[in-house]
Amino acid sequence: MSDSNTSMNLFSFSGKMKILHLSWIAFFISFFVWFNHAPLLGMMRESMGLTDQQIKTLLILNVALTIPARIIIGMLVDAFGPRRIYSMLLFVSSFLCFGFAMAEDYEQLALMRFLLGFVGAGFVIGIRMIGEWFPARQTGLAQGIYGGWGNFGSAGAAVILPTVALMFGGDDGWRWAIASTGAVALIYSAVYYFSVTDTPKGSTYFKPKKNGALEITSVFDFFLYLLMNIPLFAALAVLTWKLGPQNLDMLSRGVSSMIYIILSILYVFQSIRIYQVNKHIFSEPVADFERYKFKQVALLDLAYMVTFGSELAVVSILPLYFMDTFHLSAIQAGLIASVFAGLNLIMRPAGGWISDRFGRKSSLAVLMLGTAAGYYLLSLITSEWSISLAVTAVIFSSLFVNAGNGAVFAIIPLVKRRLTGQIAGMAGAYGNVGGVTFLTILSFVATDIFFVVIAVFAIVTFVFIALFLENPKEQMAEVLPDGTVQMIEVQ
Repeated sequence: MSDSNTSMNLFSFSGKMKILHLSWIAFFISFFVWFNHAPLLGMMRESMGLTDQQIKTLLILNVALTIPARIIIGMLVDAFGPRRIYSMLLFVSSFLCFGFAMAEDYEQLALMRFLLGFVGAGFVIGIRMIGEWFPARQTGLAQGIYGGWGNFGSAGAAVILPTVALMFGGDDGWRWAIASTGAVALIYSAVYYFSVTDTPKGSTYFKPKKNGALEITSVFDFFLYLLMNIPLFAALAVLTWKLGPQNLDMLSRGVSSMIYIILSILYVFQSIRIYQVNKHIFSEPVADFERYKFKQVALLDLAYMVTFGSELAVVSILPLYFMDTFHLSAIQAGLIASVFAGLNLIMRPAGGWISDRFGRKSSLAVLMLGTAAGYYLLSLITSEWSISLAVTAVIFSSLFVNAGNGAVFAIIPLVKRRLTGQIAGMAGAYGNVGGVTFLTILSFVATDIFFVVIAVFAIVTFVFIALFLENPKEQMAEVLPDGTVQMIEVQ
């Protein structure tokens, strides 16, 4: 790192702090766009005569493409740099917003919503950008601010867009609100492109030696990588099942079967590509200074699956759970539920700071244990509890879950610099896998059992972290274009 300044002045808008602020705003806008439909579904239902099944389908389509998108965007970021890719993503997304706003029938609406799932991958891009600009001793806090403040884009959409729609009024008010988010994304794509650089002046942006799959450095890691790819495709298969004849019946049996076959073929194709990129490891050992352990990536994937994946699921069901348990109004239950996600604003940076201050492995392990305790506490809530006690339990659980999110991404930029985008993309995709997994489990069990299941996942992940996760080494090595080895401080 060329920036030796140890200060973190949040009110500064120069140097690395300028990059942090511009990047979290880009992330905020990407989530603002990704969830721009959620607060307008009531208006859309009346305007276009949508059924409850069609609305449920839109919600599923909105997250379906995000899983592969985070993998793809991670590869593009490592190859072409975050400045270009963030600007490109916002630029393309703006036109998808316009398409969604102008949809004349449900099929067009569904297609645009499916494609807009791609903007959910915006989060991955800034992880590499912040990792380039901030020294290791600050990266946890900086990544936490980026993730926590940017994540608030979904809440921003919920607060702002209904008012925008009412300002325009009429049956098309929601269309103007959606289109306005596209205009914001279009303008900011240019602002970001002309305002940032991928690295501080004088620093090298290290790129992968090969593209198309993550580079790994041992035979064991090769097979672990293949294994860790399976849930990414399995989650898409589960989403297909949800849309299929057994559930929402929005896909025919034939179409569902075709999607299953395509997913199987894609997994085989991706496995072949992984071999093509990494086949040299079967014939010659990788130099010690180039090695990293893929188990680090796998463990961080599982940790983010538990923290962010459970957050996605819990935020989806908490309002209805409180309405049913305590007979609250929708507004009251919504306010209580908003606390869970709202604490992300503070606790994700706090989790990153804790990791910077008290050690990467120990911080993540303790936060995972706290996550387990928090979800077990939520499983004990009954109608006999007071509202204040139940809200306290929600806050207690949220503190650990959101801090855990920050602790995961405090480690990811310290695994292997030139692969940070792909590693972040895989972890981010696992967050979505977690959301799909836990919501699917919820469809088979009662809510209290649902919370217990997440707690068990957290305990198992804690054990894996305690036994197998390693603190980042003091330095990582990358090779300059002239063949010189550069050591990068990560402690």
